[in-house]
Order: sequence, then C-alpha cells, then structure tokens
Amino acid sequence: MPAPRSTVRRGLAAVAALPLLAVAATACGYGSEAKDDDAKANVSAGGKKLSSDTVKIGYFPNLTHATALVGIEEGTIQKELGGTRVESTTFNAGPSEIEALNAGSIDIGFIGPSPSINGYSKSQGKGLRIISGSASGGVRLVVNPKKITTLDDLKGKKIATPQLGNTQDVAFLNWISEKGWKVDAQSGKGDVSVVRSDNKVTPDAYRAGDLDGAWVPEPTASKLVSQGAKVLLDETELWPDKKFVITNIIVSQKFLADHPDVVEAVLKGSVATNKWINANPEKAKASANEALEKLSGKPLPKEILDPAWESIEVTDDPLAETLKTQAGHSVKSGLLKEPNLRGIYDLGPLNKILKAEGRPEVADAGLGVE
Repeated sequence: MPAPRSTVRRGLAAVAALPLLAVAATACGYGSEAKDDDAKANVSAGGKKLSSDTVKIGYFPNLTHATALVGIEEGTIQKELGGTRVESTTFNAGPSEIEALNAGSIDIGFIGPSPSINGYSKSQGKGLRIISGSASGGVRLVVNPKKITTLDDLKGKKIATPQLGNTQDVAFLNWISEKGWKVDAQSGKGDVSVVRSDNKVTPDAYRAGDLDGAWVPEPTASKLVSQGAKVLLDETELWPDKKFVITNIIVSQKFLADHPDVVEAVLKGSVATNKWINANPEKAKASANEALEKLSGKPLPKEILDPAWESIEVTDDPLAETLKTQAGHSVKSGLLKEPNLRGIYDLGPLNKILKAEGRPEVADAGLGVE
C-alpha cells in the first residue's frame, strides 16, 4: 500500500540520459558547486560524524527537486547527518549527474526516471539504486494559442522537449505515437517537429517565433505562459490517479554498501523535509526560491513561481509502477532496448523509516533487490 503523499504540489523536471544515445550534457563538467556556507545549517554543531566524513549530494536547481532545495537550504538533511558534512553539487542535465555518480563525484542524487533507468541499464545493474521518491507531476504542454487551439493542431508544428531521450521527450514521443502520428525519434522529424531545446533557451526561442510550443517541466512551462503561451495539456491527465514519478533519489551501490548509516540519515532528512514542506507550504516555497536565487543569481518572479510550485507534489513514494511504464515508453519509441530493471530499487531503508513513523511502506513494483 503506498505511503500517503504530500498534498502540496511543487514544480520542475529532470533530464535523462540514454545509453544508446550520445546526448550532450548541459552542465559545465559535472556541474556547479553550491556554496556550502550559504546553507542555513550546513553542519550540526557538535554533531557526531557517521561512517563517512562527508556525503556528496547532487540535484538540479529546479522546483521538481524541491526536496533537495528545501532540505539543504533549511538544514533538515544536515540535521540528520550530525557531524557528517553535506557537499552539494548542482547539475543541468541527467547525463552529467549519472556520470558524476559513476565516477564517485557524488554519492546520492535527485534525478528523473529516464536517467535512473538508463544509468542502471548501462551499468548492467551495478551502478545505482533508487532508494526513494521525491516528486510527482510538474510537466505541461504549453502552446502558442494563435497557432494551436486543440491537440490535433499540433500536427505540422514545432514543439520543444528538453533533450533527446529525456523524460519529457520520451513522454511526448509516446503521446505522438498514440495519436497515430509518425516521428523519427532520433531526428525529431515527422508529422510533428520535435525540437530538442535546453530549458534555459526555450523561452527565448518561443519568444522569437522559432517554436510553436513545448512539452516541458516547471518552471519552464510557467515561464512560457508568462510570455503568452497557454497550457494545452497537463501530463498528470495522462496517468492513473494523476500521479507519475518526476524525481527519484538514487545512490551509488558502493556508497550504499559502505555507508548505510549515512544513506539512512539522508533519507530521514528527505522524509522530514517533505513533511515540513507539506506543513509549511508558503515558507517552503520561499525557501526553495531563496535556494534558487543563491544557485542561479536571481529568484523566480511570483507569476512564475506560484503556478510552477502548485503543479508538483512532493512524495516519498517512488511510484514504481509509473517508472515501469516510462521504461516501456522508451522501448516503444525506439530509444532504448528492453531493459532488465530487476534490482533497481532498494526501498528497505526508506520503509524502515516509514514504519518507525507508523506510516505504510511503499512498493517497488517487483523491481526491488532480492
């Protein structure tokens, strides 16, 4: 039985990497270092160190990574770690975060389902485990209302996704296929022109008239709406119970084996953060925006922040059944060979925490470690 999810909705998205594709990362190297002294509570005073002096955590400077943004900003993750120090790094794309995890440059990461699937598949099941959920939702199809008024109007139009093979790209290709339209997955050419465009430049491309719309995560969708675009479809409408995983928490298998106490502490911090977000939605929204300002140099304006924040639900549940479905979409689109995902989840530490709080355990959809 799935654990109850936070009723608060939050926004952003994660970018994916496919092992069969040479996808360029948009981060600089492994990413940009977050300043540790900017956090409100980076190291608990007098706290006892766990089995590692540090834990290196990676995430995106996006609202769908609200658990990481708020958990690090407010110190709720650090509190559980005591004297073990958090070192945080941000990324702009899934491929670079998976690369960093494999290289040992980070130990734990907040990341989307597609890079989780592909990272696990590429390492033949030896690289990572998914140890928790983090967020659901936060993806919308927004369009130029002067050119597109119905879903059928998308035929012949130029629609952006963040990256070839990323989570939103796969979702859009699958939607196109279900419409009976044809698009070459690699080139994006066909009945709809799928334009792979970095989320940072998509608003400018839309403003210039180079795009007719975009299937994108928050806050990019709300940025486009602020420029006159209209929401034509919220991806939650395509999923049972209007829920699908957009952000997971992953860990390298080596770090999990060597430092299970550290992993458990980070998970306790994540669970505590999601609970705090739920109980304090306005404070949490402000905290996330403060974190974004520190990472990017400027906060999101209210007209973008508010709708983006409302579109995502923070959750400890990894929504494993939806990850299985997303993997099937990748295969159907021709972007991924049928993967063996058995063992991708290790929800034991999370379920231990949930059980101690009197909450129901979360399920792994038959894809857990034996």
